[in-house]
Formats: sequence, structure tokens, C-alpha cells
Amino acid sequence: MAESVEVLPPPRAGRVQADLLDVVIVGAGPSGLSAALTLGRSRRRVLLLDGGPPRNASVSAGHGLLTRDGMHPADLKAQALADLAPYDVTVCPDGAREVRREPNGAFAVRVGQDWHRTRVLLFATGVRDVLPPVPGLRERWGQGVFHCPYCDGWEHEGRALAVYGCGQSAHHLALTVRAWSDRVTLICDGDPALTPEQTRDLRRVGIRIRTEPVRHLRGGPLEDQPVCVTFRGAPPLSVDAVFLAPEQQQGSHLPAALGCQLSDRGRVQVDDQQETSVPGVFAVGDMTGAPQYVVQAAAAGMHAAQVINTRLIHAAVHSLGAAFHNTPDDEAEVTRPPEPDDE
Repeated sequence: MAESVEVLPPPRAGRVQADLLDVVIVGAGPSGLSAALTLGRSRRRVLLLDGGPPRNASVSAGHGLLTRDGMHPADLKAQALADLAPYDVTVCPDGAREVRREPNGAFAVRVGQDWHRTRVLLFATGVRDVLPPVPGLRERWGQGVFHCPYCDGWEHEGRALAVYGCGQSAHHLALTVRAWSDRVTLICDGDPALTPEQTRDLRRVGIRIRTEPVRHLRGGPLEDQPVCVTFRGAPPLSVDAVFLAPEQQQGSHLPAALGCQLSDRGRVQVDDQQETSVPGVFAVGDMTGAPQYVVQAAAAGMHAAQVINTRLIHAAVHSLGAAFHNTPDDEAEVTRPPEPDDE
């Protein structure tokens, strides 16, 4: 007689407890939106905390994203939010104000005066650019003054360009921008902090170096003029665009407050699964020190979502008394942590 096997209902994704979310995503940039889409399509119950416009909101168009080249960042975000509509993803326009870990391992997130409990916490809060205190520069950030030549170099190729900064980062950025134009000037605003070898590098490829103190920036696309860089005691410089690599800081203090380990550069440290030093807390995008491109942020969000969903699947299966058992040939792999592709 065949052994009777009890047939259990399939594990329901989400709603293990009525008041417990599967995932709270803090931040609705490309990485957070991508994670929300993947988790929503995985039948997870998700709360996405927006918290404000994208970091690149001041630019006229974003570039380098397949099928969306030249799309305004606000339009890209609006389309991404619209894509979430069919799924169990609640979008809240407010950001998280406080987070804490509960004794049972869940997390509580305060939004306004309300607390939301979740099994997993995903930070996608990005970074803030700390711009140099040059009068007129902040007003032209994204409008004549740019961060990334891969995003904005093509629109200014072959024209007079400037790189603002000093030291190794400016040296590297100037040599990179040189690939889009042979008319590049490095503006050091004082001590260039370059080694003799770095100075020779720049001169060999025709990059001029100006060390006079900068007074302010004028003109730019908002005024339908070239960007005019004025100096103290020296002639001004007229260029089509200025590139710089600003200092950056975390977009939110919450990961550090929760105990997530930071690198010596202030980035949230994650492993190859996008998990932080705090179990159950993940981080994606620019805040981790990853390359700061929309497509890579979105990819990191999807990867983290797959890892999170896989862990929740395993937890649900185990709660029903089952497991992902391997065949005898794969017995050596039994103790390996589950990967997204396991399913």
C-alpha cells in the first residue's frame, strides 16, 4: 500500500502576519524602484518610501539607459512608479524617519507618526553631492556643470570643456573628459596638488592647467550662453560645460544608526548578496560605492530583490516542513547558502 503523504497548501508569498510587511524599501531611485518591481512581481507585500525627487532631477535629460536615452529623470521615475501599479506595492511619498530592530528579528520603520513592521529592510537612499562653495556653481549643477562624461559628454563633444578640481581625482577626470574633446582645461582653484608625473600627463595630451582662484560662474544653458568661469586677477574662461567629481555623503543617516558598517569613504558596506553587516538589512545603488549609473543601480536593485525573495521562499518552505533537498550527486552542495538561481 502506498504511503499516505499529507498535501500541504503552497506557501503564500507575503502576509505571514497581517501587520507584517515582507519588505520596506527606503528610497525610490532607480535601485529602489527596480527592487520594488521585482519583489512586487514575486507576490511580495512591499512598502516603498519615496522621500523626494531623484538626485539628477536638475538635468534636462538622462542618458545611457537602453531604450530611454534622453528621457527626463522625472519622466523615467513616473513611468517606473506606474509600472508598480498592478502589484502589491504601496508607494508612500514620505521618507523613513526612524528604524529599529525588534527582539523577534523584524524591523520597525517610522513614517511620519506611523510605525510599519517588516521582515526585511532594503535601503536605496543614495548619496548627496557636496559641491564646492563656488558662487554660481550650485545653480548650474546639471545645467552646464556635470558629474559624468558618460552621461553628458556626447552633448558637448569637440567643444571647449573644463574640469574643476585638484589632485588625483581631477587628473583622472580630465584625462577621461579628453576623450570627448581635445579642448580641455583643468581648473584647480589654487594648489593643483598634482605630482610632476601627473602634470606631464596632462600637458602631453594638451590639457591646460589654471591655478588662479575662481571668483564665480556665470552663463550656461539657463541663460542660453556659454559657461563663463571668472578668476581673481586673471582673464575669464568661456567653456561649453564644466565637469567635476564632488565629494559625497550618505543620503540618509539611518543605515549607520541601525549599525550598518561603513567603509573609510563613508559608503555602506555590502557583501555579494547586497546584504549589510546587519542581517536582514540590504543596501543598493550609489550608497554602496557602486558605479553611479542608472542601469547599474537598477541591476543592483533587481539582484537584491532576487536574494531577498529566495530567502523568503526558503523560510516559507521550511515553515511547512519541507526543504530544497539536493540529489545525492549534489550532496556536497547542501550547506551552500541559497542563491536566486536555485529556484
